[in-house]
Amino acid sequence: MPDATILVCDDDAAIRTVLNQALGRAGYDVRTAANAAGLWRWISQGEGSLVITDVVLPDENAFDLLPRIKRLRPELPVVVMSAQNNILTAITAAERGAYEYLPKPFDLKELTAVVQRALAVPARREPPQESGHGDERLPLIGRSPAMQEIYRIIARLTQADLTVMISGESGTGKELVARALHDYGKRRNGSFVAVNMAAIPKELIESELFGHERGAFTGATARGVGRFEQAEGGTLFLDEIGDMPLEAQTRLLRVLQQGEYTTVGGRTPIKTDVRIIAATNRDLRQLIQQGLFREDLYYRLNVVPLRLPPLRERREDVPDLVRHFLRKAEAGGLPLKHFEPAAVERLKLHSWPGNVRELENLVRRLVVLNPDEAITEGAVAAEVAGWEPKLSSDEDETSLAAAVERHLSTHFAEYGDGLPPPGLYDRILRDVERPLIAISLAACRGNQIRAAQLLGLNRNTLRKKIRELGVELTRGLKP
Repeated sequence: MPDATILVCDDDAAIRTVLNQALGRAGYDVRTAANAAGLWRWISQGEGSLVITDVVLPDENAFDLLPRIKRLRPELPVVVMSAQNNILTAITAAERGAYEYLPKPFDLKELTAVVQRALAVPARREPPQESGHGDERLPLIGRSPAMQEIYRIIARLTQADLTVMISGESGTGKELVARALHDYGKRRNGSFVAVNMAAIPKELIESELFGHERGAFTGATARGVGRFEQAEGGTLFLDEIGDMPLEAQTRLLRVLQQGEYTTVGGRTPIKTDVRIIAATNRDLRQLIQQGLFREDLYYRLNVVPLRLPPLRERREDVPDLVRHFLRKAEAGGLPLKHFEPAAVERLKLHSWPGNVRELENLVRRLVVLNPDEAITEGAVAAEVAGWEPKLSSDEDETSLAAAVERHLSTHFAEYGDGLPPPGLYDRILRDVERPLIAISLAACRGNQIRAAQLLGLNRNTLRKKIRELGVELTRGLKP
């Protein structure tokens, strides 16, 4: 939309200058303000085609300003920026009627693309409603781009009542996401009921889900209330849905198609109003090919797919997670401890097959067993030593290739016999590049010239990658 006027509001002069130049080059007329009063003056006068504003302003929080903007000019799209990059910020932005939320630091290309989309289809939302979330403890932690995208998806889903399929490895936080979708969604006043399909004997799953009548089977001496009845008006979270037997899948499909079910031993259909959120750490498409999962049920459940990244794909979140788990441990009565910077860096190098759950368990273990207040790199190394490839004393390409092969084999093992998800090349590259350089340096005893020759890289390129990837020259290695 050429010649559109963009209103930019941020108390940081450098950010105003950067946005003014970038949007100006894109062909937009840009006006900047340093506070909410200046921004509101333009908006109230009918000026501007789109607003880009920081959340925290000197005179007013943009989240308090958004409802007034929506009442006065509901067609005006507002993009909010924030350095408080967490899920509550994203959800509040969506609830208050923002067109989009962008975490700082932001990518200028992404910002320009958001502006183009917003101007092409102006945001038209319902009047914002107060959620009353206050300062509740955040259910998800992380400021990485991968987690920011998860926050944005969750924020959009809280405005709808759609069925969601959450996929991800064990320990990535699938139930936390399901709870966030419930707690910040339209059904927050209803019950959140979680069921783990893998933990229930197959012969009892139908009774567990749908309830049973007295005398329906041996031992049924009274009527049993099922999880659907418990979750009425709320959310039913079906974890490890891939372990659900085919018979129960058929009954679940009927619920999704017709909005009703019958108890085990019952004949009268019971209407139900429950939002279904399912989760799996298995490849359901592979199970479909094996005849173990109904394809029609898959498409009913997979209305909105949401993939949680493993921790190795968002290593930059490790420091925030460590701080969170330390506070959580202290609140639970454990001693107050802290990790030295080198120890945190060592944690970032771990492949984390157990993901966030593994990290939390390790933090708690170190807090309890470490006698000192400061947890050192050595203490961490002793806990995670098993993951590192063991290099022979022969510093040649054979030992390096063997180490990388073991690393890759571990990475691929998680997919079993199924096809990996799309984008494997980039993920493998990100996952392997840092340990590959670390292994090379270890094999060459820290000699960067030899490591560069071994890798086939220019020495300056290697030094740049060491800085960019944060490869630590530890264990006596010298640059």
